[in-house]
Amino acid sequence: MSEIVFRKAKLLDVKEIIELCDECFLEKTNIDYAMKVFEETMHDKNQIYLVGILNDKIVAHAKITIIPTIYEDMNTYAILNHVCVKPELRREHFGTKMLDECFKIAKENHCKCVELWSKNFRVAAHGLYHKYGFDVMDAKFFSKEID
Repeated sequence: MSEIVFRKAKLLDVKEIIELCDECFLEKTNIDYAMKVFEETMHDKNQIYLVGILNDKIVAHAKITIIPTIYEDMNTYAILNHVCVKPELRREHFGTKMLDECFKIAKENHCKCVELWSKNFRVAAHGLYHKYGFDVMDAKFFSKEID
């Protein structure tokens, strides 16, 4: 098997990213919507879409958001979301390699820590996060729709 290569996503990758995320998260994101948002944010240095390429196909993805703050204790930190690997490749350690890349990017951006969001049904992914050294925070994630 070839080696996985990680790089920042390009506009031409968006359709394949959405297809992978739809498969992994049971989402149905509209491609036109995704393209529009990607085009609007692709030059924002704090919005990074990372893709893992294997045999010319996107097989892994993570969204990295760098958040600089004025709060000394929080400092600058990163949040990961939509972390996923093609289901049939999940035993190939691509998730670990992708997290390594995410942390490299976080260090380059002087982040103090990395946090991630993961849906409750992604039990296998939680195993990876624990093994990688993430701790479950003593907090709740709250969300409220804006009318």
